[in-house]
Amino acid sequence: MAGKAVIIMGSERDLDFSREIAKYLKLLGVNYEFRVASAHKTPLTVLEILKEFEKEKVVYITVAGRSNALSAFIDGSTAKPVIACPPYSEKYGGADIFSSLRVPSGIGSVVTIEPEGAAIAAAKILGLEDPEVLAKVKGYQETKRKDLEVANESVRKLK
Repeated sequence: MAGKAVIIMGSERDLDFSREIAKYLKLLGVNYEFRVASAHKTPLTVLEILKEFEKEKVVYITVAGRSNALSAFIDGSTAKPVIACPPYSEKYGGADIFSSLRVPSGIGSVVTIEPEGAAIAAAKILGLEDPEVLAKVKGYQETKRKDLEVANESVRKLK
């Protein structure tokens, strides 16, 4: 049974950011689904979503800004991996990231602020049991290394 990422956003305003994550998941061969639920406003819906995927191999990616209770709430309610990927907010000068970093004891969500990073982390987790996804992760990493080697050669010629 292949795994997938379930991207749960705190509101529909997070959809464009979530689509960026999905773009990288697709590149890495990871299936995904979108959901919208709020730990503050619709906690029962969050729990229903978790119940829906209880018997599946999933990694949750949470996308919620401001007071990101969603990530910790989900992590405390499931044994599945949770990757918090809060969108950057100019309005708060990035200070809202602390709600993703400072969480209660017993919470083990991973935090990354880049959509690419969230997708790579999810793919690596799912790649532990899916050799095709693992191969795509390795290929993606190799492409990034080659890009840097080309850039290095290019700048070495500059004077």
